Amino acid sequence: MIYSVKGVLTHTEPNLAVVEAGGVGFACRTTANTLSNVKTGAEAVLYTYLHVREDAFELFGFGGHDELRAFKLLISISGVGPKAALSILSALSPQDLVLCVAGGDSKSLTRAQGVGAKLAQRIVLELKDKIDVTDSFGGDSGASGTPHPTSAGNTSEAIAALCALGFTTAQAAKALEGADRTLPTSELVKLALKKIGK
Repeated sequence: MIYSVKGVLTHTEPNLAVVEAGGVGFACRTTANTLSNVKTGAEAVLYTYLHVREDAFELFGFGGHDELRAFKLLISISGVGPKAALSILSALSPQDLVLCVAGGDSKSLTRAQGVGAKLAQRIVLELKDKIDVTDSFGGDSGASGTPHPTSAGNTSEAIAALCALGFTTAQAAKALEGADRTLPTSELVKLALKKIGK
């Protein structure tokens, strides 16, 4: 199993990044989010997943562990192939995916190309049991090496705080939809309480 590829990014195109390492160019299928964090000619690290089919071996690469983990969760769902998973993760960050699942917001998933209403509902339903909103996807380093720990961490803490106040995870996630995730946890909680009307 290839855990990661580190080298110079030599070529990109929609949903594809080629990283040259040790004289070999690794073509990695990837998301728009990862592509936005890498630069041709610069060093890149992609965390990989090797997808094996009868007729092909495909390497998928992601700028962070969170995105890779979200990809693996998505393809574990019946009817969600690698192409659909990439499409979802190009439209939503792993943290946004968690909030959609927690809030039962399948509509946001339909923004991804090739994802219809029925598939989106199935994804939300099946991931509810697999994702812990207060613990999952804390925001790790992207391919650019820039960490994003606070924004997603604050959102998770705010959801945990709202749950402690007696709200369900779905209510908390719904109340935080569209909130600026760079705000401190206390501010996020205040905004959510205002939205809920408490």
